[in-house]
Parts: sequence; C-alpha cells; structure tokens
Amino acid sequence: MHEELRKAVCDANCELPKQRLVIYSWGNVSGIDRAAGVIAIKPSGVAYDELTPDKIVLLDPDGNLVEGDLKPSSDTPTHLELYRNFEAIGGICHTHSVCATMWAQACREIPCFGTTHADYFYGAVPVTNVMANEQIRNDYELNTGKVIVDRFASLDPMQTPAVLVANHGPFTWGKSPAAAVEAMAVLEQVAATALGTITINPSQSAISRALLDKHYLRKHGKDAYYGQSQV
Repeated sequence: MHEELRKAVCDANCELPKQRLVIYSWGNVSGIDRAAGVIAIKPSGVAYDELTPDKIVLLDPDGNLVEGDLKPSSDTPTHLELYRNFEAIGGICHTHSVCATMWAQACREIPCFGTTHADYFYGAVPVTNVMANEQIRNDYELNTGKVIVDRFASLDPMQTPAVLVANHGPFTWGKSPAAAVEAMAVLEQVAATALGTITINPSQSAISRALLDKHYLRKHGKDAYYGQSQV
C-alpha cells in the first residue's frame, strides 16, 4: 500500500547526499498523505545507499506504526508536530548541512541580505528560542517541534519554509517531500552566501523592503510572473 508516497519519500531522502546536504545517515525526509491519514518517513540510522521504498516506514498521525519492519527516524515526533500545525505542508526535511547548521549553532537568524535569498524566503530565516532543560529532558523531539511552531506564531510557514533550531540545525518543508528537499538545498546556499556577506562586510544591512517584495512576490505572489505560464 501507499507505494507512490513511499517512493516519493525514498527519492527525496536519496536526493540529500546528491545535493551534499548530509553525510552518513545524518538527516531525514518525510511525506504525508492527508486524505489517507498516513505519514511516510525514513527509517532510523539507515544509510542512503541502502534505502529503498520498501524500507520507508508508514505511520498514522499519532505516530503508530501502519506498515514497515524498521524503526522510524528518531525525529518523527518533530515531523508529526509540524504536520499537525502547518496544514499546507506535504513534506518535511531535516539535515545538519554545514552552513545552515553554523547559523543554528550560533543561535542567529539568517538575514535577507539580497535577492538570492528573497527569491525563496520572504524575509529572514528565523531561529527558535533555545530549549529549556526540561524541554530537553522530557519529550525532546516533540518539544523540538513545539519550539518551531511557537516561532511561527506570527509567520506564514509557506512564505518562509525553513527554520533554524537553536544549537541544533535546520528543518525545511514544502508541498511535497521533493519541495522540502529543494527548500533545504536553497537554505544551505543562502546560509553560505550570508556567511560570506558578513565576512566581507560585518555591518551589512538587510535588503530593502521594496526589493524583498519585488523578488519574492514576482515568483510567489498572486500576480507572479516568473517562469512559464501554466496552460
């Protein structure tokens, strides 16, 4: 059952090493079929070159096993919390990609310094609050999801489909597993470019609102004109 979802999630996971976003088994991608009430996610600790669709684990929205012989990713509670709260998303990606993780470990958001960033993220990529000791000791992975959701209380997760978990690393999402991986690849590029920017000019200010709006909305706004018309 759910072969299409399993294949989409497997393919998205296998894209991570191709994009140099992971080493070993450091990362995971999930996808959701909301109509069927099924989440598919990478099994814990399985290397990407060993991953096949039949190894993808299927769960219900409460994390109960639906199908599969392997344990799901240890980050599963984080994914489930995001699916419960971000109703428009269809896929989630988590990695420890180098540059994005540098910003997360520094507990700093990534400012929008230019149009490369603005083409994809509508403003700074936010960073969460540092987790309290109690949040870490009990239900750590679930609380990771909660601090992400709290950070987006006044933000649209589809306008900025990425977050930096303080002291930890990045999560991204999108309408599909493939879109979540694309967001992670873009985030890593943006993180590297921002790091270079402040290395060259530590006092560099963020992009103007006018230029941010122009570049983001021409691709993602209601009157977007970037790319080819869909007939």
